[in-house]
Amino acid sequence: MTRKAKVTIQDIARHAGVGVGTVSRVLNGHPSVSAETEATVRQSIAQLEYRPMAAAQTLRSRRSNVLGFITDMIATTPHAGQIIRGAQETAWHSGKVLFLVNTEGDPELERSAVDVMIDRQVDGLIYATMFHRSATVPSNIYAVPTVLLDCYVEDASLPSVVPDEFSGGYQATKVLIDRGHRRIAFLNHVEPIPAQRLRVQGYQAALADHDIPFDATLTSEAWSEPRGGYDAMKTLLHHPQRPTAVFCFNDRMAMGAYEAIRQQGLRIPQDIAVIGYDNQELIAANLWPGLTTMQLPHYEMGVWAVEHLLAELPATSEKGDSAERAPLQVKLACSLILRDSV
Repeated sequence: MTRKAKVTIQDIARHAGVGVGTVSRVLNGHPSVSAETEATVRQSIAQLEYRPMAAAQTLRSRRSNVLGFITDMIATTPHAGQIIRGAQETAWHSGKVLFLVNTEGDPELERSAVDVMIDRQVDGLIYATMFHRSATVPSNIYAVPTVLLDCYVEDASLPSVVPDEFSGGYQATKVLIDRGHRRIAFLNHVEPIPAQRLRVQGYQAALADHDIPFDATLTSEAWSEPRGGYDAMKTLLHHPQRPTAVFCFNDRMAMGAYEAIRQQGLRIPQDIAVIGYDNQELIAANLWPGLTTMQLPHYEMGVWAVEHLLAELPATSEKGDSAERAPLQVKLACSLILRDSV
């Protein structure tokens, strides 16, 4: 097979019966071309399947229409893939494409990835992590407009978007309170990350707002996996005053809690109501009964990151404009997904 020759503006000019300068003015949106001539040229462009050189467009507009997307492990996990989907769809609808690099959290690879993206003249960068945490970003990332996704830097020097873990913990607990539960257990993650701290704070605040005393004996910490949820729930089921509901740090812990509850001959939700977090659909929608849970705003964070980055790009060309505003630190709400476990 022979490769099809690249169509040039000279080819378009001959096909349309106009001068090369006229084709150039049409391609650049110059108002001096009549509507009839423009229609003829654009018809030739479509028929010949002409594609302008990206490098030339970048030189003219100073925009590559490419956004860099650096992530630790999102591209290799099924749990947070909606982040990429939200970012990719928003970028595409805005005439941009994503240049994605998965670094597995390697600092040297992160720095090299930023260098490569700067060399490729990306319009901006999104730096994303698999779970909500404080991040140490490569120092060269400040050379290009950047938005942090599902993470933040301690000095708030870059705009960021993260889940509202506190309000999610509050809402999950309130759902149980609104169904009449007052002895509500909380199975928390053992590692000190923002979600672990903020979700339990939301749980405690919801109890306080509804005049329910906080009982530390109804809380437990374990690794946020099925085995951790199983062991923690098994212990709580031997409490002298057994809880009537349990809020689990995530859906994996809830899966383990389900098994511990069943082994005691108890029913969900008749004897114990269960609510999870994350809405990992392979788990939550396929447990029996279906698990009520809080949906992390993965897709929405991806959308916000791209939209904010694109909104900031024009401002960065005006000297001093972006530097006068403190970078936004945004929290997006987690949605309640009601199933049959409550």
